[in-house]
Amino acid sequence: MSTFMANKGNIQRTWYILDAAGKPLGRTAATAAALLRGKHKPTYTPHVDCGDFVIVLNADKAVLTGKKLIQKYYRTHSGYAGGLKETQYKTLMNTRPELAMSLAVKGMLGKNSLGRAQLRRLKVFKGTEHKHAAQQPVAWAE
Repeated sequence: MSTFMANKGNIQRTWYILDAAGKPLGRTAATAAALLRGKHKPTYTPHVDCGDFVIVLNADKAVLTGKKLIQKYYRTHSGYAGGLKETQYKTLMNTRPELAMSLAVKGMLGKNSLGRAQLRRLKVFKGTEHKHAAQQPVAWAE
């Protein structure tokens, strides 16, 4: 008997819904990253993209524990001298909570082409409405 190895031909993808309302941002992101990688499947293969699609709802209602709203910053740099831009997470969660959630998930995935492919299957929404009803997503029970 040989070891099962997943490949493009035998991967079945499911759509899952995660509700972030009232839950810590990092806990929700960790669950989403595990689903995107496919670690919940018995057919998980580390070098193959065998994960599922993930829809995160209520990203604006995710909470940051402790003093992270004030002490944590989202930083970008243009590459030019003086090109650093800092945004406090309090502002980021009020204006672009989808970005905050996707950044948290992105940090938990691999830093290679496999991680980028997995991140493309993440769909984050501010409220409870989403546009993927045709895919018949299933609520993930944590």
